[in-house]
Amino acid sequence: MTFVQLIDCKTSRFDEMNRLLDSWVEQTKGKRTATHSLVGKDRSDASHIVEIVEFPSYEEAMRNSELPETDRIFQEMVALCEEEPTFTDLDVVRDEQLYAANARRFFETLAAKGDLPAFGDLLTDDYRDNDPSHAEDVVGPDAFRREVEMWRNGFDFTFRVEDQIAQGDRVSTRWTWNATHKGEFLGITATGREVTMTGTSIHRCAPDGKIAETWWSYDRLGLMAQLGALDSLEK
Repeated sequence: MTFVQLIDCKTSRFDEMNRLLDSWVEQTKGKRTATHSLVGKDRSDASHIVEIVEFPSYEEAMRNSELPETDRIFQEMVALCEEEPTFTDLDVVRDEQLYAANARRFFETLAAKGDLPAFGDLLTDDYRDNDPSHAEDVVGPDAFRREVEMWRNGFDFTFRVEDQIAQGDRVSTRWTWNATHKGEFLGITATGREVTMTGTSIHRCAPDGKIAETWWSYDRLGLMAQLGALDSLEK
């Protein structure tokens, strides 16, 4: 679970503190586990500074705090403050930016080279996949993995994200799928054809950021036409 630490302090020596933070970033390069840091200054009190530091997990934050460089920089920061800084530790239970990032990772994972992962860190245990071409929903990461393997056995493909909108626990993504037909797909032997398809997917995300449900909408008829499956019907 994503972890955020808020560091609240008061100082009239902000420029010195800013240089100190730059020094921390430089000295911990390659070792720092923080993924995002933001410093804010109170509009009503310029001496009131809040730093927000994000980590992949609480455990990673603890690893970061154990770095000798972190301890040294902290002691220097305390010396610049007018009073002892306070810390607030937060487990992130909702983050719409995280939802959008995981939706992008979803498409990247489907198209990645090599073996598919187990999806345990991306999908919930009761994940539900809603595809209009299926009579029933695909339920569970393992069942979804088998569905994806069918597509991967038939095509080498990539997804290009065209647009993405996140609101609440939903992320809507408009995408373009480009592929080479390399193997059997729905009874159609490999043609070697370059094909493309456009579509939109809506993801519903759980509070921890994992994807709990997906609704697909895509031009499957257009894909079949590109594969020549409709040629006999047009004669």
